[in-house]
Amino acid sequence: MRVMKRWLQWASVSALVVLAMATPAVAQAQPLVAGKDYLVLKSPQPTPPGKNVEVIEFFWYGCPHCAHLQPSLHEWLKRKPADVTVRRQPAAFQENWVQLARTYYTIEALDAVDKLHLGLFDAIHKTKALNPPALSKDQKPLFDWVATQGVNRQKFEDAYKSFGVASKSQRTIDITSAYDITGTPALAIDGKYIIGPGMAPSKADNSVNYELFFKRVDQLIEMARKSRGGK
Repeated sequence: MRVMKRWLQWASVSALVVLAMATPAVAQAQPLVAGKDYLVLKSPQPTPPGKNVEVIEFFWYGCPHCAHLQPSLHEWLKRKPADVTVRRQPAAFQENWVQLARTYYTIEALDAVDKLHLGLFDAIHKTKALNPPALSKDQKPLFDWVATQGVNRQKFEDAYKSFGVASKSQRTIDITSAYDITGTPALAIDGKYIIGPGMAPSKADNSVNYELFFKRVDQLIEMARKSRGGK
């Protein structure tokens, strides 16, 4: 009888544990609500040909929230689905944002994204070696900083002042507007959906729940895949 009673107690506790473990999974699988968990673009944007789902990261180097996103984004990139293509897109809402967009396009033109991208976030937000408002007036500190990162200063300055980089930079405001981006960081999913980390707050202190955020990103990718007729 004692053995049976203990077994029943153990079984009850085990059932509660299983239920507790299952509950978050059920909650995470709930359908997303448009307008609350993500936004639907009023005018869908074109995507590259092929079967891959495109994810665009809209960011601004001067944005602290964009800097905070980078570690979690880096981890997600390691496990993203094979049929997902990710690209970065500097955002600009006004002219004084364009300078840092131009900085990214220069880094990209020199094939130095892996070398400089995350370091530039750190130089602005951690070490305070660079000041975005000041850089919009004088780029010399940027060129000097680049040289300390092992990149040829003159090559960087020449690329920064090139016609190609300048042309791309001037389009950033139009691109940001076309995707209805109202704040950074934001991810655009296959030209259809927009989601930002602020849409996945933690219940405790209203901070960003990055784990939940990227689970919702995965759900939106699945939605985009299905709308393409994929599996």
